[in-house]
Amino acid sequence: MANAYTTLWTNNLCRELIKGGFEGERLTVLFGGPHQSLPSFVRAGVQPGDRVYPIRVFRKQMWVLGSMEVARLLEYETVGDHLDMEDYLRLIHWKPLKAGCVSEVVVGPPGTPMDFGAAVPGDVLSRLTYRSRRGERQIKHVVDGELRSAVSVHGIYRLAPESAEALDALVVDQSDPS
Repeated sequence: MANAYTTLWTNNLCRELIKGGFEGERLTVLFGGPHQSLPSFVRAGVQPGDRVYPIRVFRKQMWVLGSMEVARLLEYETVGDHLDMEDYLRLIHWKPLKAGCVSEVVVGPPGTPMDFGAAVPGDVLSRLTYRSRRGERQIKHVVDGELRSAVSVHGIYRLAPESAEALDALVVDQSDPS
């Protein structure tokens, strides 16, 4: 069974993507690395078939920016050897996501359109749950439907199935007629 994960994007990155006209585009590439500023998808346990939800914490709210299915996880140093030209051009297109020490690339089919206006409702936020080998935990620092600190979502974390369904409902592909 596939898992779902969140990955926190900085507000600076989100502003750069908005300014660069990426809103509405379908995410096809993610970058990971060895540092907290660009965490590792491999170390988080992400596998092909899993879904990743980039999130943002802004003005005491969590914003779900879209989602992407993972097709492949590749080492950054050899990514050019494994991608066809179309995927390699997508990698170059999403260059703003590449920050710091990159060691891995997540490639997938086009995900949902990027949307910087989908705030997670307070009632959903207060129930959002992550799973790990140690058990389940809810997001900390949620008070009256507001996220007062991003510390408990900083990184890449596996969602409980119900939480993944709740985020999925927020990023429904508006262009998909089904």
